[in-house]
Parts: sequence; structure tokens; C-alpha cells
Amino acid sequence: MYSNDADEGVARAGRTRDSTIDVRVLTAARRHLSQYGYEGMSLAAVAQEAGTTRQALYRRWPTKADLAAAVVATMDDRATPAATSLDPFAALVAELKNFARAVSMPGRMSLVGAMLQDGADPGVVARYRAHVIAPRRQRIAAILREAQRLDLIDRDADLTVAVTMCTGSWYGRALAGDKVPPNWPSRTAALVWRAVGGGAPVGGPGRAERR
Repeated sequence: MYSNDADEGVARAGRTRDSTIDVRVLTAARRHLSQYGYEGMSLAAVAQEAGTTRQALYRRWPTKADLAAAVVATMDDRATPAATSLDPFAALVAELKNFARAVSMPGRMSLVGAMLQDGADPGVVARYRAHVIAPRRQRIAAILREAQRLDLIDRDADLTVAVTMCTGSWYGRALAGDKVPPNWPSRTAALVWRAVGGGAPVGGPGRAERR
């Protein structure tokens, strides 16, 4: 276990700053939050796994909510580039491929469950929604609005439901225990596209036309 002085980076008696402590703690906290949920996550257990002291952890993150919020910040999807394409259908497929990669990362699905716990800190849940959920939904909605502008889908299509269908189908399969197929992005995009009035894909999953 590392000493407090090393953790705090104080140059005493030749000690040097331990630049890895934040990474170690956040890695451990993410695993604990995903595995045990917010209520079950213990700061003492996180500190022990990270090889540091509780005092050093508390100095950085005074409460469990602070640490959980820091974990969520490492998953920030706001900086994820928007799918760019002259073809909104291709952009939708690309966005769903990006979502599939992100949600398949270790601990991501378990963290969704942690955020749904009744005892989860409201501030942490709000940050998770703002940093992870909202950016993705906004990008998908923007793609579908562009498709409406180009008259590729119905002008009166219910985009709120369509956006939910895009990512919700992944969570639904996961909860049912169904294996997600490798072509899930293109299949889901095609289904949603047709549901909002778009035509069937032409020349493969990357392009679609108006019916």
C-alpha cells in the first residue's frame, strides 16, 4: 500500500509524486460501481484495490457521489464525433456502430443497471444522463431531422420514439439474454428508417432511398 505522502505527491525525503493513483482509483471504482452498483460500492474497498489509503482517496473525492461522478466523467460521450455523411441513413448506421462499440466496453452495461438503482445518487444519475445518454440521443435525432429536411423520411415521423428504438433495442436484447448479432447496427438502422417512412436500403446497408 502506498503512503499518504506519495499519494499526495509531496516531495518529502526524496519521495516523488505517484502519477498513477487517479487512474488506479478510477479503474477500481468503475469496476466496483459496475459490479456492485452505487449502493454496494465501498470507498474502503476501492482504496484497497487501488493500492492507496482511504485518506488519500477522500482528499480527492470526499464522498461516494463525488467518486461515482468522476467515473461517469471518464465515459463522457459528449466529445464523440458526430457521424458525418451526405447520406443520413449511412450516418445512422455509423452512429449505431459507435454506440455498439461503446456499450460493449467492459462494465458499461452493468453501469446502466447501477444508474437505475433506487439508491443511486440523483446527482450522479443526472450527470450520467447528461454526459452519456443525452449526447447520443441528440446525435441520432439530428441525423433523423436531416433526413426529414431532405424529404427522405416522413415529415411527421415520431422522432422521439425512433431515437429510443435505436438504442433501446440493444438494451432489450441484453435484458432478454439474446446475443446481439454482428450486423445489429445496419439491421436496427434499416428497421427504424422504414418505421419513419424511409425506403429500403439500396446497394447494401450504407444507403437508403425514399419510398
